[in-house]
Amino acid sequence: MLRPTTPRRSRSWRLLGYLALAAASAGVLLPFYWMVMSSLKTNNDVFTLPVEWIAADPVWSNYADIWAKSDMTTWLGNTVLLSATVTFLQVFTGSFAAYGFAKIRFPGRDALFLAYIGTLAVPWQSYMVPQFVMMSKLQLTDTLWSIVALQAFGALGVFMMKQFYETVPDELLDAARIDGMSEYGIYRRIMLPLSAPALASLALITLVTTWNDYLGPLLYLRSPDLWTIQLGLKSFISQYNAEHALIMTGSVLSVLPIVVIFLAGQRYFVEGIATTGLKG
Repeated sequence: MLRPTTPRRSRSWRLLGYLALAAASAGVLLPFYWMVMSSLKTNNDVFTLPVEWIAADPVWSNYADIWAKSDMTTWLGNTVLLSATVTFLQVFTGSFAAYGFAKIRFPGRDALFLAYIGTLAVPWQSYMVPQFVMMSKLQLTDTLWSIVALQAFGALGVFMMKQFYETVPDELLDAARIDGMSEYGIYRRIMLPLSAPALASLALITLVTTWNDYLGPLLYLRSPDLWTIQLGLKSFISQYNAEHALIMTGSVLSVLPIVVIFLAGQRYFVEGIATTGLKG
């Protein structure tokens, strides 16, 4: 016979689990902490041995110097504009298409959905050349519209929202149809309010992906006044490769907005991820 687990043994395993999670969290956060501390040091102190984990004399002027030596305002402005536009469009198009796939019956619906989701298995590198040729013929290269057009639609968002919409009872929608509400009204007045956690999750994932995108802007945005924060930091590193403290300062400025947004919406993100995996 199996012996029941004693409360003391259960507490011991739980304590070990907490310790393991704490160690893993420390390992993940340590590079970010070192980056922040390095942004408050002089160039000679960034790579000193042993490592100084706490800046003895913080150099706050680094944050003013990088604004003076770089076009940080333009980079951040372009990144914010692109991230906000792409996020809005992906949330709108993803939720709208997902409603059709989940709650409206039409011939070939399942086959079309499988074909659309199958695009997730195709790496972007395999079709980025013909895509670039197409965008060049449309004269959208070297414009912010190229990034918006490429990222305004996403199969991942449709899949996530469809999983959530399938948890909404069909009887609720049938009652709305009997009352004379159109499909657009059902989507706007019923589905969108109910799917706030899933929409928040999709928005957060899209925002982070667009903000951190490097290869897309590298291919399509050649003019310096169109560069995003990722391209701008790359050019800054090439120009000031010995200014290690300023490079760390720029990295902090590029990560800080995403960290703030994620911390503010983490509750909705976790809730949305949990609910999109349920069905019925």
